[in-house]
Amino acid sequence: MRMMKETRWNMKPNKAKAVMLAKRQLAEFVCDAVNLEGINFTLPEIQTLLDGITVGGHKVTDQQIALNQADTWRTLFELIEKNQFEITIEKVCTLHLIAAKDEASEWGKFRSGGVTIAGTDYMPPQTDLLPGLFGRMIDEASGISDIYDRAIHLFLTMARYQFFYDVNKRMGRFIMNGLLLNCEYPAINLPAKRQLEFNQLMLSFYETGDQKQMNTFLRSCMDERIIKIMKE
Repeated sequence: MRMMKETRWNMKPNKAKAVMLAKRQLAEFVCDAVNLEGINFTLPEIQTLLDGITVGGHKVTDQQIALNQADTWRTLFELIEKNQFEITIEKVCTLHLIAAKDEASEWGKFRSGGVTIAGTDYMPPQTDLLPGLFGRMIDEASGISDIYDRAIHLFLTMARYQFFYDVNKRMGRFIMNGLLLNCEYPAINLPAKRQLEFNQLMLSFYETGDQKQMNTFLRSCMDERIIKIMKE
């Protein structure tokens, strides 16, 4: 997929700056991600955990999920800085191997059975269709001119197709943000305080496949301070 620009905020592409800002937000990214999954950590607790200190009052499994998210981000940063980030089945499964370790029924490979999504009658595709649908997703994304529209398309399509048994939305966000950072634009963080709005819009999206409302929502999550820094 060729490099593209964003057309809404007129930010100046700068990979070093975008990655630096994302690294500074690492604890925030992890905190919001796990809270969206119903795992209640505060930001100071996540900062402490990422410093290598166990936090009392939390399940060991929940702490591991948080650490998995941080490790996936660090791997993503490394791939981007070494110009090795690619959106392929192999690379996505490698990231899922880290993000979903000991959490999903299987990790590091596409699911081998059917799944449902709570709250909707929509049924994700059968397993034999997943490799072809991944390729179609990449082809569709390559035809989208605005980098944020393209990145959001990848996240939403991955969430709807449910390539994995679990950790699909988080994986979709990793790929969305990996593409943005690799194309020299800042990542989108989804604040946990907007969880209800996110869940409601996602249920509607699962049913219809229409990305418009979710695209608008995700763009509204962009931190205005980050946009200002990238325009400097």
